[in-house]
Amino acid sequence: MKKLLLAGVTIAMMATPALAQTYKFAVVPKAMNNPFFDVARDGCLKRAKELGNVECIYKGPIEHEPATQAQIIQDFITQKVDGLAISVADVASMTKSIEAATAAGIPVITFDADAPGSKRIAYIGTNNKDFGLALGKQLLQLRPEGGKYAMVSGGPGAKNLAERVDGVREALKGSKWVEVQGSPTFCNDDSALAVQQMTDLRTATPDLAAIVPVGGWPMFAPEGFKAFVNKNKKEIDSGKLTLVVADTLKMQLELLRDGYSNALTGQRPFEMGEKSMDTLLAIKKGQKVPEVIYTGLDLVTKDNVAKLLK
Repeated sequence: MKKLLLAGVTIAMMATPALAQTYKFAVVPKAMNNPFFDVARDGCLKRAKELGNVECIYKGPIEHEPATQAQIIQDFITQKVDGLAISVADVASMTKSIEAATAAGIPVITFDADAPGSKRIAYIGTNNKDFGLALGKQLLQLRPEGGKYAMVSGGPGAKNLAERVDGVREALKGSKWVEVQGSPTFCNDDSALAVQQMTDLRTATPDLAAIVPVGGWPMFAPEGFKAFVNKNKKEIDSGKLTLVVADTLKMQLELLRDGYSNALTGQRPFEMGEKSMDTLLAIKKGQKVPEVIYTGLDLVTKDNVAKLLK
């Protein structure tokens, strides 16, 4: 009888499937006070829940602080997470952090902002040169007669933003648009500072004909942005000042709908979060993944903004 019982236990154990391993993947944004990354976080959490055996851990600096981002990544290395997805705030410091993670056996991918010279396995996000080209082409289409323009950027060490700036300049090369001295300004992902820099640019160049923020920062402070537009409403309504802004978060689409900007060029951060989970899981399963995964762009004006808000 005892042998029969043991045999039954053995059969039951063999029949019970092994529990699937749960992977802990950390998503590290440039700054947690930037609502752009909230959307990437939501995509990450949704996809992790769908996969079932993946946990999305979202943590980054509160503000744009490359040194703090590096420390957070070191903490994740110490915790031995199963994978890292990083939006690179500063290429030089993150290259070292990625090397440390790789040496510890932790696969690293980048999203939104890349460090192509590092040991990261893949990049997921926007083709940032094309992003800048799209912003510049939108301005050319709206104001082919040209004038003086300025750009607002985020962190000076972010490669993705530098590529956008280059793209805007390339799109406007040979046109009647002239970039003013002091452009781009760098707000370090600080929304209030971005709005202030727009005001400063207008003060320094009263006949400034266009401002092109290569990220959505000023619109992420909607009340401040609306105050800026209202102060310059006469020039904007008459076509003397044009605002072409990056990103298409809901608050930005609403501002465009209500007449607070002329055009938006949007990324797809939700998809970045989803694909980060898929890619890290594939790597852990030993599958080969593409080195670059582009998530596309959305061009928005008053003509199609209602469709995107549905």
